[in-house]
Amino acid sequence: MNQRVVIIGGGAAGFFAAITIAETNPDLQVTILEKSNKVLQKVKISGGGRCNVTHACFDPKDLVEFYPRGKRELLGPFHQFMTGDVMQWFEERGVALKIEADNRVFPVSNSSQTVIDCLLQSAKQGGVEVQLNQHVKHISKIENQFKISTDSQKFLTDKLLIATGSSPKFWRLLAQLGHTVIPPVPSLFTFNTKDLRILDIPGISVPDATVNLVDSPYEARGPLLITHWGISGPSILKLSAFGALFLAEKNYQYDVHVNWISKSKEEVLKLLKSAKATYAKRTVVQKNVFQGIPRRLWENLVSAAQINPKQNWADLSNQQLEDLASQLTNTIFKAKGKSTFKEEFVTAGGVDLKEINFKRFESKLHKNLFMAGEVLNIDAVTGGFNFQNAWTGAYVAGKAIALQ
Repeated sequence: MNQRVVIIGGGAAGFFAAITIAETNPDLQVTILEKSNKVLQKVKISGGGRCNVTHACFDPKDLVEFYPRGKRELLGPFHQFMTGDVMQWFEERGVALKIEADNRVFPVSNSSQTVIDCLLQSAKQGGVEVQLNQHVKHISKIENQFKISTDSQKFLTDKLLIATGSSPKFWRLLAQLGHTVIPPVPSLFTFNTKDLRILDIPGISVPDATVNLVDSPYEARGPLLITHWGISGPSILKLSAFGALFLAEKNYQYDVHVNWISKSKEEVLKLLKSAKATYAKRTVVQKNVFQGIPRRLWENLVSAAQINPKQNWADLSNQQLEDLASQLTNTIFKAKGKSTFKEEFVTAGGVDLKEINFKRFESKLHKNLFMAGEVLNIDAVTGGFNFQNAWTGAYVAGKAIALQ
């Protein structure tokens, strides 16, 4: 009789592991249990419906820097299965990929359905059984096997992989098996602030801002987007990921420092004094000397520096120049609360990484119990990195399951 492998979770990690197992060891009977009536729903909505498959970062030492939690543990696995391996895997199965200007990787089709169809077809070819509407109620260890009880069936399996993502329910089940669960907190989110300097200009963005959380070591640099709720964009999302625990401890009442042009105040002040001489007879509002600052933001920052819209550059006092330099390089926003980034809810938290053997993504507490994806206390910034964690963990666990 063939050995049975059960995978709980019909998402990216679950399917990728199932396909890896089936293709590596066809003698194993692989079953995916999915709680809903559809699979791969997070793949479907990711990247605005385009599926950000991975990120074009091809050095494991560079790649781990995008993981606030899991950096040390993922270095070894990334040497086994990296971003380039994922791209090759999909392209060999007919999914043409492209690298965009910001190094995010998408299917050429610009449709997540292309990725979903590939995973479904590969699973079908491998003989993977998918059972929908299976609400797991209990997991227990019986000698060398695992008993899984759903609301309609019972499954006995030799090897079990948990790939449920950020699931409080499964964290409770794993805690009942003795695992330590780090309490989850939100990771990727925008910052809510009603500051007058940005209140009337949603949709405005700057290409190169430096942002940091006041009274913390957390800093990020990159594009920043002004929204109806406050500030967002890659720099803010990265800051929210690395500062997730700090912000939770602050109960999401915090100060954010923004340097709109990533230059020192001294450097900016020097440029402003030069502008005063060069554009003496032009108004400050009319002549914006910083290319990366959109006109409407420039007008608001000039106003915040107590400069009259009709005032010429020549008429600026030294104090006004100082104040404008401060607005450009040292804007402080008082923020309260957060908004989830699109539908892509990511948490910091999950099974304690000390309890996992990352050479196999196997529990150190229970032989033949494997975990992959966000069920573990691993999370990343936006840009395809969370999917890469899922692909890598699923591949390494799948190989371990299939070859042992």
